[in-house]
Amino acid sequence: MSEPTTAPTTVILFGATGDLAKRKLIPGLLHLFESKLLDDLRIVGTSLDELTVDAFRNLAHEAIKEFSTRTLDEDEWATFAQRLHYVPLSAGPEALGDAVRSAEKLLPGETELRLHYLSVPPKAALAAVQTIADAGLVERSRVVMEKPFGTDHASAVELNRRLHEVFAEEQIFRIDHFLGKEPAQNILAFRFANGLFEPIWHRNSIAHVQIDVPETLGLATRGDFYEATGAYRDMVVTHLFQILAFTAMEPPTSLEPDAISREKNKVFESMLPIKPADVVRGQYIGYLDEPGVAPDSDTETFIALTCYIDNWRWAGVPFYLRTGKRMAEGARIISIAFREPPQSMFPPGSGVGDHGPDHLTFDLADRARMSLSFYGKRPGPGMKLDKLSMQFAMQETHWAGAVLEAYERLIYDAVRGDHTLFTSAEGIERLWEVSQPLLDNPPVVRPYAPGTYGPNQIHQLVAPHTWRLPFERKWRDKNPDPGPQSPIEGGARR
Repeated sequence: MSEPTTAPTTVILFGATGDLAKRKLIPGLLHLFESKLLDDLRIVGTSLDELTVDAFRNLAHEAIKEFSTRTLDEDEWATFAQRLHYVPLSAGPEALGDAVRSAEKLLPGETELRLHYLSVPPKAALAAVQTIADAGLVERSRVVMEKPFGTDHASAVELNRRLHEVFAEEQIFRIDHFLGKEPAQNILAFRFANGLFEPIWHRNSIAHVQIDVPETLGLATRGDFYEATGAYRDMVVTHLFQILAFTAMEPPTSLEPDAISREKNKVFESMLPIKPADVVRGQYIGYLDEPGVAPDSDTETFIALTCYIDNWRWAGVPFYLRTGKRMAEGARIISIAFREPPQSMFPPGSGVGDHGPDHLTFDLADRARMSLSFYGKRPGPGMKLDKLSMQFAMQETHWAGAVLEAYERLIYDAVRGDHTLFTSAEGIERLWEVSQPLLDNPPVVRPYAPGTYGPNQIHQLVAPHTWRLPFERKWRDKNPDPGPQSPIEGGARR
């Protein structure tokens, strides 16, 4: 089944000279153009930089050479470059509107779509929306917004109110690049296309769930931004809760965007308010010395929490979430821990239970992988059990070259009007509502050393369970001649 075709599209890229545009958006738009997913395409860039059209094209060329993950075809680039236009913001809304309408005249047909991508700081988002309105560019348009979507319940409600003065909700696409990754979407396929797993996907079979997204990066030049947000606002509300919804949602009536959004919002409605006692906040040692950070700041660069979904499927099952800056490794892991058998007939010393419960592990990093671990008998006399695993890796399939990067997938979906991987006003307001007890009474910030997995209190948070990261054993890498190894070497940790 082929993908639906897209209408001729003009992308109006606010913040066109910024870091995100250079690293992800411009290379991604080139790939969508080259792959014919968006072949009828014009791009009008705008930003605070006073550039000519030729200077913007040179900037885009250098960005693609530096940041694209694909080999640059100079002939394709020459064709693409002619579709790039630029207007500095200082020229005013009228000049932007004129540039967009001039670009649209170069597109075939009369069903042109305008996609406004707001790659701007949060404080500039509403100004960009007003510029779109003043330029007369709301008609036939959609707008893509970057996080955060407010900083608490009141600000989220106000932000949505002001957005809705210009755009209808169906025109707004609140982006979460985590959900644009193939592994995140594979959760839906894994759950709902396989009769093997859906019957056990509930509290009777699952002991707990972990969503773990440590980062090795620090702040770079984002000290001012981070001081106003922190790890919870920056990562949990906008990313980890969205992954939680995909993991926990009920089967939708179809794969239509509205049906999936309804089930995601039901998960958010069923979430219990976050209790401060179920949260560990941390700050890496050295954060106070970062540029733009207050010397007495208590902003968290790390957060771990327990949350609960109070519905029939998940009542009593803890969901453990963790993320932080300057940690020991960068990872994006969902780990489903299954309940252990109620009674063991295996003799002492057999090894059953020694390596913890069975786990289903999704790796949401760019290398899409999953692993199912279980106990099996070690060959030989007697009954000695070892932990084994079955693993799947996307790069080992013939599909690997067809994988779209996260921003490419999300831009393409926004052009098609597909809200499946985007957040609704209703959903984001509900998440801020359940977050309010934590925001009103945040627990003390505890120090942790860079290169670790956070403050020591994280172990008390998950007791009697343990964190899956760091894995005790590495993922298996495909090797045509692995040599002799034990059944458990190379597998993902229990």
